[in-house]
Amino acid sequence: MKEPIQWTLNRMPRGEAPHLSIMALPNVAKARFFHSSFPQYSVTPLARLDGMAKYLGLGGLYVKDESYRFGLNAFKVLGGSFAMARYIAGETGRDVSEMTYDYLTSESLRREFGQAAFFTATDGNHGRGVAWAARRLGQRAVVHMPKGSSRARYDSIAREGAAVTIEEVNYDDCVRMAAAEAAATDHGVVVQDTAWPGYEEIPAWIMQGYGTMASEAADQLRQCGVNRPTHVFVQAGVGSLAGAVVGYFANLFPNDPPKFAVMEASAADCLYRSALAGDGAPRKVTGELRTIMAGLACGEPNPIAWDILREHVSAFLSCPDWVAAKGMRMLGVPVKGDPTVISGESGAVGMGCLDAIMEDDAYRDLREALELDRFSQVLLFSTEGNTDPLRFRRVIWDGEYPTTDTPQKTYG
Repeated sequence: MKEPIQWTLNRMPRGEAPHLSIMALPNVAKARFFHSSFPQYSVTPLARLDGMAKYLGLGGLYVKDESYRFGLNAFKVLGGSFAMARYIAGETGRDVSEMTYDYLTSESLRREFGQAAFFTATDGNHGRGVAWAARRLGQRAVVHMPKGSSRARYDSIAREGAAVTIEEVNYDDCVRMAAAEAAATDHGVVVQDTAWPGYEEIPAWIMQGYGTMASEAADQLRQCGVNRPTHVFVQAGVGSLAGAVVGYFANLFPNDPPKFAVMEASAADCLYRSALAGDGAPRKVTGELRTIMAGLACGEPNPIAWDILREHVSAFLSCPDWVAAKGMRMLGVPVKGDPTVISGESGAVGMGCLDAIMEDDAYRDLREALELDRFSQVLLFSTEGNTDPLRFRRVIWDGEYPTTDTPQKTYG
């Protein structure tokens, strides 16, 4: 018997969300302009899954495919690169709108600014994005990875020229390590998408960088004839991605926002536990945080993002690993006529979660509470492609984390 998805509706007391302004549309527009200045930039695809929508009983299903982002197979570079630009802009007394790729790679900036060392902790995708951006902008990167990190992800960071290590501690302890080393280094800067007292500015910039992805998706939905998604499912580690996506769409549709659902790995479900407690205060999860969803293995919420999520999310879900594995298989072997989406463990949890909600009557109460039906237009984010080839093959080829007790349904 497979472990069930745990879920709770948001019954926390609502108030003001002062950090919602971080994701104001002009801030996101600046981030998108910055990213568009890179020669490697292109808008990543929005996969329209009409066949899957029909199968699940939905009006429409759309998946933002970040496996194409800058050739890095994941969305994370959007945050780290924009934070670097905002930091350099501040150090040189300029606005970030002046921080184009050409200017950041110019000899004049090198003479004026010199070189900083950007420190970060990562399961893989964020660190690779920081390392990639640092290399192209003539900066240094130092990356620490938690215990159990994938060798393939380590190698991809090392190939970008960063100083990278795998430590014998979990992700949250790696964050503390990176912060301490940055503080002890001349011209050292920690670039992390979680916040703590005294460290809020850079995480806010990273969230704005993630807004590029949400902004692109909104434009692409309009091109598909969907002015506003009725539902947005987004995954969370510390919650920065989720806070960015929820914050962007809450600002885009202030009078009629979509219903938001946030999904976490059950081994690191700090946001779910926070919502379950019901008092509005964030909770932490400690330990090794073992899950195939490495990008979501974070036990301490970003308080800036939590402020947004607490006010705007309808449901929080804690997902066992089989949910992500099912999502990987569904996206990778789609309904006939739908495009294939190669999605990694952290990227596919939304697909697996949505399938369970729509197909398993154990989640009927959640389905009804979210008002998911044949009129719903649902947006998902596949935040990474095949970033760990061995794990990917074990799931897709070998059937790791099976769901054999799922009722069979004939599509027709």
